[in-house]
Amino acid sequence: MSRVSTTTERVRYTAGRVARHVHWARTEGVRRLVEEDQLNPVTRARTAWAKHQWRSAHGVRRGDAVPVYVVGLQRSGTNMLLRGLDEAPEVEVRGENDRTVFERFRLRGDHVLQRTVARSRHRIVLVKPLCDSQRVDELLELPGTRPGRAVWQWRDAHDRARSEVSKFGTSNLEALRAIAEGRDEGMWQAQRLPQRSRDLVRSFDTASMTADTAAVLFWCVRNELFFDLGLDTRDDVLLMSYDDLVRDPEGQMRSLCRFLDFPYRASLHAHIDARQSHGRSPLEIDPAVDALADALTARLVAATAASRPVSEGAA
Repeated sequence: MSRVSTTTERVRYTAGRVARHVHWARTEGVRRLVEEDQLNPVTRARTAWAKHQWRSAHGVRRGDAVPVYVVGLQRSGTNMLLRGLDEAPEVEVRGENDRTVFERFRLRGDHVLQRTVARSRHRIVLVKPLCDSQRVDELLELPGTRPGRAVWQWRDAHDRARSEVSKFGTSNLEALRAIAEGRDEGMWQAQRLPQRSRDLVRSFDTASMTADTAAVLFWCVRNELFFDLGLDTRDDVLLMSYDDLVRDPEGQMRSLCRFLDFPYRASLHAHIDARQSHGRSPLEIDPAVDALADALTARLVAATAASRPVSEGAA
């Protein structure tokens, strides 16, 4: 690819990103956008200073940091989780907007991730590679780093679809159409999908499918990877429910801290108001897709309960 075409592509990508942020600010409000993407410069400066002080007084040796991967599906509450853990000065957070580790929401490369973790003087390097969730088993075995851990977060299919379509429009539908038509080469949405999932997508008429139904079907295909990759059999992976988190922030954060062997404190969930997450009418979804979602939800609920660390008192 020539330098001119590369520059043009970057300009288009940047313009598209700006347009998306303008749309989100109009539809969801500037305050919510600032909070979700952690754009407040005062908050970011305060957090950076606290982490600098911690490194100066308590920083671990280079090479001793533990990588923790927060994975799953977009619009499943992972930003909420990162925002809380970012309050802990012992944690170095590398979200998808971090240009050191990510480029266009994808990991730049294993060598970049290895180097970043190896250089850290924090106890934990928290990375959110949602578009690389299909590689989480490989990331947990990354050479040159301490044994890592992963948190796969999931959310009610209808609530997640409503949020997805509101923010990203037909992106899930377009991805499913590409998979159905065999145009998915190089797409993260299709990577490591078993043939069973590909056949499932092709069994539906994606040409006439609504964006809401596509978002639920995409939810099924991506969250099924948790089982396809054998993550339900690993003790270094925690399956966590967003709906449980907002219903019981303290209990869920204590459970997460036990899994990470990390000291619990109330500040980790101070930004979460306890509530029931289901407050709207269900979406109108193709009944066949809805049945798939119901069946997978039952599996996820059971696996979440089995994945939860046994309480040993206050963490």
